[in-house]
This record gives sequence, C-alpha cells and structure tokens, in this order.
Amino acid sequence: MLAPLVFVGHFVEEAPGFVAWFNAHVPRGITQDLFWTVNVVALAITIVVVAIEWLGPSAFTAAAVVAWFSLLVGANALLHVVGALTDGGYVPGLVTALVLYLPLYGWVVGRIVRDRRLAPSQVAVIAFLGALPMLVHGYLILFRQSRLF
Repeated sequence: MLAPLVFVGHFVEEAPGFVAWFNAHVPRGITQDLFWTVNVVALAITIVVVAIEWLGPSAFTAAAVVAWFSLLVGANALLHVVGALTDGGYVPGLVTALVLYLPLYGWVVGRIVRDRRLAPSQVAVIAFLGALPMLVHGYLILFRQSRLF
C-alpha cells in the first residue's frame, strides 16, 4: 500500500513550517525535534499497520487500519482544513491533506466496507474512536490554545 509514501509526502510539505504554525497557536509549543520524533514514530506505526494488513488481512487488521488511518489521515486532514478556515490562510500540510490524505482515507475505508470486512456501523464506531484523540487535540490547538499531549 502507498500509505507510508503518502505520509512521507505529507510530512515533507508540513515539516518546514508546521512547528512555527503550531507554536503561534499554543503557548506551550513544540520543538522541531519533537515534531520529527512524533512523525518518525507515526511512520513506523503506519508501516507496521500496513504490513500486518498486507500479510494477513482479517477483521482485526481491517479494524487496526480504520482506527490508525482515522487518527493519522482522516482527522489530521480535518485539522488542516479547519485550521486553514480558522486562520484564513495556508496551514503547513494543507495541500497534501487535501490531495493525498482525503482520497487515500476514502479509498481505504471504502474498500474495507465494499469488501465486507467490517460492517459500516463497525467502521463508523472504529473510525470515530480512532480519530477522537486527534479531533480533541486539533480542537484544543485551534480553539483553546492548548494541546492534548
């Protein structure tokens, strides 16, 4: 699956300006080192999730894909879009969130439903629970000048 490459593409767009953007919103900001660490760990998790899905597709691996992609791809894209609307301008990572993340997320989740690996109601619950930490984190950043972690 192309997910790790899509993530790297997003990270490359985001990296030059995201820390400054984030720190302009949250007094308890982040460092460039923390940004890199979080993204390298997220890439490693993405590779593991994709590998377990590729090696042995099952309901469990489908649920893992939906949960992880809902956090990393779906909710992250939403954070970029809402951030751009709130700020009235570009948020580092916005282009790849729109052009790569949203289509990838729709395709992956849609395929799991179309292949009947999980019921739509299961996908909805898993997607919501998977996305919840990023949704809360994004809300705190954009509207409360705080952060979840």
